[in-house]
Parts: sequence; structure tokens; C-alpha cells
Amino acid sequence: MESILEIKDSCVTSEQLLKSYAFARYLKIYKKEFLEDLEKKGEKHSQEAKQKMELIAKLSLKDILQIFERDATGHELERDRAIVRFLDGCYHHYRNKSFSRLVRMHNEIVTTASETQNSIKSKISDKAEDLSELIILTRRKLLDRVGLGHGVSRSHGLDASPNVTAGEISGHFCNVPSDYSKLAHTSLTVTADIKTGVHYDTPVNKRAYPFYELDHNPLNLDNFEPEDWVSVPLKVGKWLIITYIHKSRGSIEMEPGLLNLFSFYKVDTDFMNKKPDGLFFFGYQGATKDDLGFFNDKENNLLIGMVPDLPEYGYFGYCKKPILTIHNVLAILKGDFPLHCGCNRYLVGFDKETNEPYISEIYIKADDMGKIEFKKDADNVVRLKFFGTETGAFACLDGFSDQAKMQMVGREIGYNASFGTNARQIVPVAEESEVSTGSNLDMLLYINNYELKKADETMIDIAKPVKEAIKHFHDGRRCAAGSTQTGRGGTETSYWANPFPLLKENDDKIIHKELYEKFIYTESNLIADIEKLVNKDEMNIGVAYSQLMAGVYEKNSDKQIQDSGFNNREEIEQEGPARLAESLIVTIKEFAIKKRERLGNELSEVEVTVAMVGDSRTGKSETAEKMEGILNMNIA
Repeated sequence: MESILEIKDSCVTSEQLLKSYAFARYLKIYKKEFLEDLEKKGEKHSQEAKQKMELIAKLSLKDILQIFERDATGHELERDRAIVRFLDGCYHHYRNKSFSRLVRMHNEIVTTASETQNSIKSKISDKAEDLSELIILTRRKLLDRVGLGHGVSRSHGLDASPNVTAGEISGHFCNVPSDYSKLAHTSLTVTADIKTGVHYDTPVNKRAYPFYELDHNPLNLDNFEPEDWVSVPLKVGKWLIITYIHKSRGSIEMEPGLLNLFSFYKVDTDFMNKKPDGLFFFGYQGATKDDLGFFNDKENNLLIGMVPDLPEYGYFGYCKKPILTIHNVLAILKGDFPLHCGCNRYLVGFDKETNEPYISEIYIKADDMGKIEFKKDADNVVRLKFFGTETGAFACLDGFSDQAKMQMVGREIGYNASFGTNARQIVPVAEESEVSTGSNLDMLLYINNYELKKADETMIDIAKPVKEAIKHFHDGRRCAAGSTQTGRGGTETSYWANPFPLLKENDDKIIHKELYEKFIYTESNLIADIEKLVNKDEMNIGVAYSQLMAGVYEKNSDKQIQDSGFNNREEIEQEGPARLAESLIVTIKEFAIKKRERLGNELSEVEVTVAMVGDSRTGKSETAEKMEGILNMNIA
């Protein structure tokens, strides 16, 4: 079904529901698809199809409502049963194949101090639940009226809530530059309830096209129809990036994933004075392949990101990566240093009797992307403050254990489970307060996912001089899983593991000259500051070996795999990250002992923040999952 169902009616009874505009619209959509499907049945069952087509084509709201108004018998009862069977198919189609949005306006979030996004959130969830209950109740009443209830009143598994229930405000509350004033006619979704446990299929399940800087503004507002878009103010790191998603199938499925990945920007009475830092459009009608990318509108001090409405871009990665690219471009221009990494803050306590260190808590600061800010402390030493971006994880299920997958159930938005490889789920993993709070970076590691290590070796090398370690970050080499244009088992390089946008090609050709020059200037400061911190014994830098893709790496022989203590190639995907997790625990404890000595041995606990840099499928999330199992902690 191409259209989505947007529900703005407020119904409390079955009769009101059946008389609502939303039901009439959905019934019309379903009837059209149902009749088209019957026409395809061919001659074999033409008479049966003809009878159904005549009934459905003439079906009216009056026919449905009279089921409640009369005690039908005989021919009338049989006709009512046929109608209810058709409506039951409509009900299951709504639950399983449609995309629905329940919308409620809440301008009072901005106009008064009496309501907030948090206070509205529970009301929005109640609305979603109420509608689901009413739909299920109406279905049961219809079945019972015609004797098809089978004695079962309802099942808790029959969730009929909308895909997204949105609390919206007028787009005029957003302080967009005058050149973009037409955007103000699209309402802003500022709080939402999303149906989880849902898995969507998209046209493709990998990215094949880069998201580069454009020399023209790709946004043609002549093609912008305000009512055709969903608009969400996302908090990505410290930036306000307003994301516009087209209300058409193939595009709208990205909305619940984004809502599970990023936080809402805080919307209150001060929001009207906040100019957005970036605007991102997904599924833009009329845009071409030449419009894929981002544009720096320097006149309005605004970044514009664009993904055209083309099937080859129909993948969640074309939402997540471009939004993070906008974040990173903003960071580079500001003089911060973006990192394509996972980052955790470990709380290390010390046993009162033995004084031995133990990891008591793990806090996720970033699953895939973050940035470093430079802060000069009172002792005149610059320290590196790490901030995250996403509160969720876009997790590839290929490398996760069955137990980890089970822990995601009920919280996930899934994509392309039927594709076999690179099936992904977005799950919440971090608190917004943790992501947005800066922590001193204690350890910076590059993840090598393809070189083999023996079981008795440490999987972390922090003995290299800083400049030698930095070479690994410059090279950014990894074994690919086939989720990008590089074939599975081959290696590709990307400067600093592709910090979005890609700054250099594999042949060292510079892609974004202005950004690259700003990046390397900041990098020179970063390296100098790291060297000072390493010399003061305040920081470690090096390489971590996850071996996640060592089993498929084309240059690893069977003998090398056996010599490294693996029984076969398949087990490396699980065992490799587990070995790294074990080594990481040891290294964190050793660092914590030194940090405590430096800060004063009277401390009962210290924190150690570790960022692990790597591109897709290098083992960031997989290693974190193995640590969770080893330490028996629930970090999700």
C-alpha cells in the first residue's frame, strides 16, 4: 500500500471509530487493493471472485453500521458475515502491512509553561493504547454480532496501536531562516510513542553511494508540499538537526527507526529563539542523483542534507549516516574532532579488603559516533572531553549472540530481517544525559577486525609511540562485511575510519578540501595534546584486535586460524570479540589503578572512558556485548 494512514480523529466508541474520516479513508484504500488483488486471480476462480467483488465494491458505511443495529438471520446474516470477514482482513492488514500515524497537536508545550515534552509523552502513549483497545474491541464486537467470535474475547498479542503516535506543534514555532519559511507550514513532531517489535523491509539493505558535499543547494522548495512531510527536531550531539521524512511508503518507515536512535531536541518556551543547525530531507520528490549530499548554506549559517526519492537510497543507513555527517561537519567547522567510534564510561571500584579493582558499572556514551572537545583545565593542560550523538544503536545482528538478540526483543525497530545478511535493529542503549555530558577521554583505541591473534596474547596494544599509533587511525583499514560497496572478505581503508564525510579516497585524494584542512589542523592539536597526556600517564592510545571478520578475511589461511586457537572460521565471529573484551577488562583495571594513584589513593572509585574507533562491523557493539556477558551486567 503506497499511502499511509494519518489519524486525527478522536474516537471513544466503536460507532465513532467506524464513522471517522480515518476509517473511511483506510477502508477506501483497502477496498482498492483488495479488488485489484481479486482481479489478478484469473479465470480459475472467476465466479467466486466476481461474487466477492460485487459485495466489496458496493460496501458502504451504512452496511457496516447496520450490523450493530439489527439481529440478522438467514441471507442477511450470511451477508453480514461476509462483510465482517472482509473487515477482519482489513484489520489484519492494518496491523501488519500498513503504516499509520496518530497525530495530536500540543502547541501548549511552547506557548505555556504548564506542559512539557515529558508530561505530554505519557498522554501520547495513553492515546496509542486507547486507540489500540478501541480497534480490538470493535473487531471483537463485529465478530460476536455475526457469530464468528469463537468464544475468545481478545488476545494480548493483537496490538493494534499505530506505528507512530505523535505529539506535534505548529512548524511556525521553529526559527527557520526566512529563505526557508515554507518549511514552517509542516508540523513538528516533538514527542512520540512508537510501536516496537516491528520489522520493516526496505528496497536495499546496504549503502552503495557516498554522501558528499554539494556545490549547489539541493532543496527546491517549489517541490515542497508541507502536508506531505513529517518533521522531527532531533538532538544530535549538541546540534539541532530538523529531519523531514516524506509521508510515502519507502520513506516513512524510517521515522520509527530515527525516533529509536536519536533524542528529541528540547522544545519549550525558549525553542522559538533557537535556529536549527541543520535540515535533513529523506525521500525528496523531484530530486535527482546529483542532489544526494549536503550543502553548506553559509549565508544562512545552515547545513542542508538531501536524500532523493529513489529506490536505491531506500535504506535506513541513508538516514543515519547523513544525519551524523551533518553533525560531524558542524563539529569540524567548530574546531571539534569527530570520531567514528563506540565509547563507554567504566566505573571502577576498589575492594575494601583486598584493594583489588572491579568494574561496577558501564555507561554507554556512544554506539557509533561521537566527538572530542578541547578544554583547558585549571592546571593549564588541555584535556579531551568526549561527547556522544545517538541514544540508540543501529545493530547488525550477524555478530550478536542469541541471548543478546533476545534482550532486544520488545524494544527494537527492525529492518530487512528477510535479507539473511546485514539484518539490523535499532534499539535504545544509552541515556541522553550520558551522551550529552562530556567525559575526559582516558583511552583511544583503533579496532583491527581482521588480523589474527593467539589466545594467550593480549588483544590490546598500547605500547606504541603516539605517532606510530596514529598511523593506524590514518590508515583506517578494516575487513568489510559486504554492507558497503567493498566485497565481503576484502579490505578497505578510510582515513580515521571514515568520520563522515569521507575526507580522503584510498589513493589519498582529498575529497572535501576545506573540511580536510580544518580537520588536519584540529588533528595536529589533538596529537600534540594526546602526547602530553600520554607523557603525564593520563591517557593511553593504541590498537585493539577484535578479529570479528578474521574468519572471512581473504588472506587468513586455515592453518593460521588453527594456530590462533580457533576450531573453525565460523566461531571467530563470536570468540574474537570475547577475547578482546577479556583483554579490555584487564587494561581498564590496570589504568584505573594508575589513575587512582595519580588522583589520590583514598578514592573509592574512578571512572575510565574508552573510545574504540572503527567503521561498520569492526566489533564496537559486539565487544560491548561480550563484556556485558563476562561481567554479568545489563548495559542495555
